[in-house]
Amino acid sequence: MTTAAPPGVDPFDQDVLPAPRNAQMILLRSLLHPHRSRLWLATVLLLVQQAAVQAGPLLVAYAIDHAIPAVRDGRHGALIAVACGYLGCGLASGILQRAFIRVAALISQDVLIELRGRIFRHAQSLSLDFHERYTSGRLISRATSDVESIRELLSDGLEELIEVVLSAVYISVLLLILDWRLGLATMVSYGPLYVAIRSFQRRSMVAYRKRSTATAAVIVKFTETMNGIRPVKAFRREEPNDAAFGELNHRHERANGDAILEMARYVVGSRLIANIAIAAIVLWGAYRVAQGGLALGVLAAFVLYLRRLYDPIDRLGMFLNSYQSAAASLEKIAGLLAQEPGVPEPARPVPLPERPAGQPGRAVVFEDVRFAYRTGGEVLPVFGLRVPAGQTVAVVGATGAGKSTLAKLLARFYDPTDGRIMLDGVPLRELAPADLRRGVVMVTQESFLFSGTVAENITIGRPDASRAEVEAAAKAIGAHDFIAALPDGYDTDVRKRGGRISAGQRQLVAFARALLADPGVLILDEATSSLDIPGERAVQHAMHTVLHGRTAVIIAHRLSTVEIADRVLVMRDGRIVEDGTPEELIADSGHFAGLHQAWQDSLV
Repeated sequence: MTTAAPPGVDPFDQDVLPAPRNAQMILLRSLLHPHRSRLWLATVLLLVQQAAVQAGPLLVAYAIDHAIPAVRDGRHGALIAVACGYLGCGLASGILQRAFIRVAALISQDVLIELRGRIFRHAQSLSLDFHERYTSGRLISRATSDVESIRELLSDGLEELIEVVLSAVYISVLLLILDWRLGLATMVSYGPLYVAIRSFQRRSMVAYRKRSTATAAVIVKFTETMNGIRPVKAFRREEPNDAAFGELNHRHERANGDAILEMARYVVGSRLIANIAIAAIVLWGAYRVAQGGLALGVLAAFVLYLRRLYDPIDRLGMFLNSYQSAAASLEKIAGLLAQEPGVPEPARPVPLPERPAGQPGRAVVFEDVRFAYRTGGEVLPVFGLRVPAGQTVAVVGATGAGKSTLAKLLARFYDPTDGRIMLDGVPLRELAPADLRRGVVMVTQESFLFSGTVAENITIGRPDASRAEVEAAAKAIGAHDFIAALPDGYDTDVRKRGGRISAGQRQLVAFARALLADPGVLILDEATSSLDIPGERAVQHAMHTVLHGRTAVIIAHRLSTVEIADRVLVMRDGRIVEDGTPEELIADSGHFAGLHQAWQDSLV
């Protein structure tokens, strides 16, 4: 059973993704399960430590009722024993608590490392469809602020809870042993305290869920604005963005204030209950001492235990504070980790056949393929296509015709709704990811470079490539000269998103990266759109040699790119309406001929 978004609302528009019932507890158990032995050790350490702590008031009671009267008779041994016992309990408590904190810290750090790793690995495994609908700002919020909330719970809150619970259990038992009447009277106050705690828990859960959502919204807005700083500057969006961010900031402030107010209400209510209970029990106990029905030392121990019992109420509130914040964060992380990849890996991968010597390309077949995005209508109705090994196919058409969708399906960023796509006779769904990435490589319109050197960016598709192979790929694509002119050549750091080099140069590096990977099928999705005319001509000249014999699918708006194709497909509404060589289609009076004539006129 899963949680669901309200009717008519896309769950990806919600900050909490749908997840199976009890997903949070299942996730928490899976994180703690490998640390069972450490958890048992921590439990034993805390049990013994609390026993040492709670022995103090018993020693005080013994001293008042027995040791001090013995001193009057000249016997000092009992009082010395009490003093030594009190000192020993204090030392043992400190040593045991230090050991517990050390073990608990090791557990919490290992759990957090594992959790961050799971979020990162799982986010990478999810399909492109997920990332196009779930913003990167939300992912960052899951791995930062939400993990930090869980860290606070594991590092501080959990210790507080265990100490409070153990203290309450020890003290309750000791109070009944000391005097069962006063002990039962004390336990009567547990009822109102339980009601106060439950009420706070329910109200604060709502408050902290709102606070966590408000925090994520602030992070999302900040991340999106900084990632889009160029259009922000270009369209002078600073003031509107500042106003929108200010509103989100105020919403976060209000959510924070609501959470603090709930905490204040709980503290005031619980302290009132505790003080009334202490006053009533002390008055009754004093009356019994005066009547001779209760020893003074026992009453003194009762007062000390009552303070120890009720003082941690504030600490319990702080734990519930951390718990509600962590529970809201854990719910969101569990929802993220519950998302299944839209493009799953095959259970039994089929190996890709070896390419014959001298044949760099692979055959591609679209067999009765249908595809529709989740957020829109059908893009490809019933689509069929056969591309022989070694053929270069250019795909043209108006925006929305289905060109890029065809490329994404071939790269297996998505799976078809119906039908299948085959590479050398093997369905893409059945290929292992490593074989698929060796078989098909895509160069997109927006070439993304990672922080690091030029050489590291080129070798992403083939990490074991030698420097000579890297340079050969760069030379083949026409990128070597500008790379060699950089301050450190191939060892130059391109910085964030490749910002140190121009858009055209980034595209050339992306071409070199794809060519070094030596794929059987190379997809170019408007990959020359960011190049200037000289740069585009240089790339086209290199591609005549590089694409020779290799299967290539070129998605193009610039018809200059089509000139190197063996075959041209014209798409409209997800269907192929024209298919032939460039010369055949130009000679015809169809759509491509019109496009070509318009392009020729623009050159004039």
